[in-house]
Amino acid sequence: MIVGSISWAPEHSCHGCFECCIKCLGGIPYASLIATILLYAGVALFCGCGHEALSGTVNILQTYFEMARTAGDTLDVFTMIDIFKYVIYGIAAAFFVYGILLMVEGFFTTGAIKDLYGDFKITTCGRCVSAWFIMLTYLFMLAWLGVTAFTSLPVYMYFNLWTICRNTTLVEGANLCLDLRQFGIVTIGEEKKICTVSENFLRMCESTELNMTFHLFIVALAGAGAAVIAMVHYLMVLSANWAYVKDACRMQKYEDIKSKEEQELHDIHSTRSKERLNAYT
Repeated sequence: MIVGSISWAPEHSCHGCFECCIKCLGGIPYASLIATILLYAGVALFCGCGHEALSGTVNILQTYFEMARTAGDTLDVFTMIDIFKYVIYGIAAAFFVYGILLMVEGFFTTGAIKDLYGDFKITTCGRCVSAWFIMLTYLFMLAWLGVTAFTSLPVYMYFNLWTICRNTTLVEGANLCLDLRQFGIVTIGEEKKICTVSENFLRMCESTELNMTFHLFIVALAGAGAAVIAMVHYLMVLSANWAYVKDACRMQKYEDIKSKEEQELHDIHSTRSKERLNAYT
């Protein structure tokens, strides 16, 4: 009997632990989790690679195009690059917090939470929060579409530069020039161009810094695209959660009305039973 009791306790404990694990796994909002992972991956690629690509752009402009920072408060290309870096810092911090908020919203609106913690009350505040997240995510999706379009500009510029370097090696005697004024990097009165016959151009094409910066911008563009896909995924998840909250609210009202009617019928039945009993006595 003692041996039997000792062998039964671990089995009972393992069975309870297994059911607990199944309940916990059932309470995870997997759709929100996938969207959050995709969002964090896209933001990390965009912010990390974009920051390093901007730093590489500064080195290329200073080393090969012989550009220097303007003294004073003049808004030049280097000041704009510094501003973009600070914007990247803000994007990384903001969407890290926003991803956590969306995960929390997913946990509290998924149907499995009801099974874990019992019946819950759908309040007006909860419905407003879900609607607010839908509107905010839609605006962020539009913002990331703009960021993706903006990130494609340096990719296009570096592709032109990479193409010129490639054509120089394929076609002997070709004299091609790249003028920064056509991209709006410098003013019209300031001539900053580099030609294939110059020594700086040859050193730039032979260096690994150009290819590295070009590919970093490509990866940053891919990260921005991943963030757009994550926003679309979040919109689908939030819309589904909103529909669930709306149906749960209707079901809650139905249950309240049903319980109220049952209570009224019970009271009527009790009253009639008392009247019959009094009439009999």
